[in-house]
Amino acid sequence: MSLLDTPSVARVSRALADAGSTAQVVALAATARSAEDAARSVGCPLGAIVKSLVFRIGDRAVMALVAGDRQCDTGKLPVILGLAGKADRADADFVRQATGFAIGGVPPVGHPRPLPTAIDASLARFTTVYAAAGHPHCVFATTTEELARLTGGRLDAELARQA
Repeated sequence: MSLLDTPSVARVSRALADAGSTAQVVALAATARSAEDAARSVGCPLGAIVKSLVFRIGDRAVMALVAGDRQCDTGKLPVILGLAGKADRADADFVRQATGFAIGGVPPVGHPRPLPTAIDASLARFTTVYAAAGHPHCVFATTTEELARLTGGRLDAELARQA
């Protein structure tokens, strides 16, 4: 079975198609588990990699989509999303429960329920950005604008800072 046929990757492909996206999931020869690995595998700048980070605000799962060369400012995340509380990094079980995906391949789409999502506006530096697609060896290319449309996410220039 091809990586593209695995249930988690197929779910991402369906979510993209159902949302009217023409983005195609591609399997990479090398891992894309980290932003650095993904940039090497794709052959793009580190900042063009979309890190899909899941946090917990109270009992609620939220997502931050951050450029590979930036760090999420977790203190600003609740304010950006209009939620009360502190953003804490979610553990692997919470991430899987909230998204249906394992850490290392969590995509911005294809979750059982939409997550409140904030998007690092610095991603717009790049014509094309690359997001995880449900497996550590799979990604899809898109634009920052389409990412916002697909996720219903809020673009914010204050979400991330230089790593």
